[in-house]
Amino acid sequence: MKKVGVFVCHCGTNIAQTVNCEQLAEAAKTLPGVAYSTEYKYMCSDPGQTMIKKAIEEHNLDRVVVAACSPRMHEATFRKCVNGAGLNPYLLEIANIREQCSWVHSDKTKATAKAEDLIRMAVAKALKNEKLTPSVIPIHKRALVIGGGIAGIQAALDIADTGYQVDLVEREPSIGGKMAQIDKTFPTMDCSACILTPKMVDAAQHPNITIIAYSEVEKVEGYVGNFDVTIRRKATCVDPVKCTGCGLCSQKCPSKTDSEFECNMSQRPAIYSPFPQAIPNKPVIDQEACRYFKTGKCKICQKICASDAVNFEDQDELVTIRYGAIVVATGYSLYDYNQYGEYGYGQYPDVISGLDFERLVNASGPTMGKIKRPSDGQEPKTVVFIKCVGSRDANRGHDYCSRACCMYTAKHATMVRDKIKDSQAVVFYMDIRTPGKNYEEFYLRAVEEYGVTYVRGRVSRIYMESGNLIVQGEDTILGTQILVVADMVVLATAMEAQPDAAEFARKIGITFDQNNFFNEAHPKLRPVETFSAGIYLAGACQGPKDIPDSVAQAGAAAAKVVALLSKDEMATEPIVAEVNTNHCSGCGFCVPVCPYKAISLKTLTERVHGSVAWGPAGKEITRQVAEVNKGLCQGCGACTVNCRSGALDLLGFTNEQILAEVDSL
Repeated sequence: MKKVGVFVCHCGTNIAQTVNCEQLAEAAKTLPGVAYSTEYKYMCSDPGQTMIKKAIEEHNLDRVVVAACSPRMHEATFRKCVNGAGLNPYLLEIANIREQCSWVHSDKTKATAKAEDLIRMAVAKALKNEKLTPSVIPIHKRALVIGGGIAGIQAALDIADTGYQVDLVEREPSIGGKMAQIDKTFPTMDCSACILTPKMVDAAQHPNITIIAYSEVEKVEGYVGNFDVTIRRKATCVDPVKCTGCGLCSQKCPSKTDSEFECNMSQRPAIYSPFPQAIPNKPVIDQEACRYFKTGKCKICQKICASDAVNFEDQDELVTIRYGAIVVATGYSLYDYNQYGEYGYGQYPDVISGLDFERLVNASGPTMGKIKRPSDGQEPKTVVFIKCVGSRDANRGHDYCSRACCMYTAKHATMVRDKIKDSQAVVFYMDIRTPGKNYEEFYLRAVEEYGVTYVRGRVSRIYMESGNLIVQGEDTILGTQILVVADMVVLATAMEAQPDAAEFARKIGITFDQNNFFNEAHPKLRPVETFSAGIYLAGACQGPKDIPDSVAQAGAAAAKVVALLSKDEMATEPIVAEVNTNHCSGCGFCVPVCPYKAISLKTLTERVHGSVAWGPAGKEITRQVAEVNKGLCQGCGACTVNCRSGALDLLGFTNEQILAEVDSL
């Protein structure tokens, strides 16, 4: 006869304040199959776990129900606990009486009654639970980092330093990301290039890192430890082996187009490197801008290339490589501030973005570090900064805070005051948010030492009058309207997910939120892991971050990768879908519904026993049935509810177990 032990956790006052835990423990003793029941203030603590182990031994328990917080929080903890007592960890059941009960109710009587129901259901399911055994899969000891910004570079370096091979894939011709465009970093005002370029060189020279630039991930197949990734190497039309990087081809190229790196404020040739410190420092040909690809005439770069490196016949190449783990560090994009028509971006050339301003103040930028108005090249005397353009605005932008805008606006304002001595810097803001180390001091320094004027209020519109930009806003503290005659306006635009983030997430099998940022498995306990085992997140692809946070998360992701690659093989989660081939009709409806691409159709050959439908006994027939890749399956259960013939079941959450819960309720 099965014996169930019930252990009710107070969770301090998180549960006990709204639920009568003593009453729950007493009520559980009356449930069928329950041989022992008790309660404790912190069941996840060492004394609490010791209590569970002793009870299993003393009362010969073969099933355990813990009534506590969400299984996402501590299910792994309690599994280890019961396993340490000699019990199969999958004979444990969690009754969530915190998130699903105490946290969402205020009436203690009703909340206690509901908690009793949740425990009754958990006990009913526990009685139907069966032992599950993890399978073992090999680990391929090579890592892939997708995205060559500061987060991707740091993750690649940390992994490579432990001795594992790393491929760093970047869609642009050079690694470096947006940090390469920035002039200085807050709060220390260090030169961004002085921090980044040595990291780029380290990545290029590291014996364990292979940089695959100007390339994109086309397809990801396989599962943790064994990902087969197809990478598209885009045609550069320049042989990187033959090319010496002399730059003569770029100098002589007659075709010009706007430079993306310079935020379209200057032009570059059709054969180019994005910036002088680019790595790899080999040019690529922009086929959309190249005169030869548009007209069939030119080839000047090929004629003057002494090393014969230019090849106009170059084609995209697809390569498939196996990896044990993947780090996604694809970064962020900037909000399209054209949606704020009242700010005049695009209409007035002196209304620019924060990234535009970074290029203006950068010594290697289009103005060689001199702050000049784009309209006439004159030095601006009054510069207005507008914060939260696209952030904290659910109507036209995003409802979240972009985290870095307050600080980089303070940085920009101090740079104006520092470079233009008789200038005025005015900042319109909603709130000032300075959450990082020494950030508050940096903001106060901008106000007190540099004399930056902060106005709490929103700008309603910007218009031209007598050749000047007029910024009309409101000071909500004084309750008055304000007009500022400005020479230049800088918009602090929101950080948002990459335009193709949702498509990319589907391609590699991870989830994303309502803003298309990639989802972590748990915001507190698994902040760099995804729901797809073996795929990790780093940097602003998961949400807005500044450089320190991106670097820190990259190191955390690298640590997870190294922990995985250090094993020759790993145990997989046994709570996966299972196919009853006798019932499977081979309809294939389960294949597209699986978000992890874990289900495929296979041909099954079998000998029939004889029937009107199948023919005489002994005849061999072939039919299609579903097959689950247990390495890929994450146990979400989407396939089981989509299976018309009822052939799919989820181990640990079988139809019999779920119906037992329903019947008990």
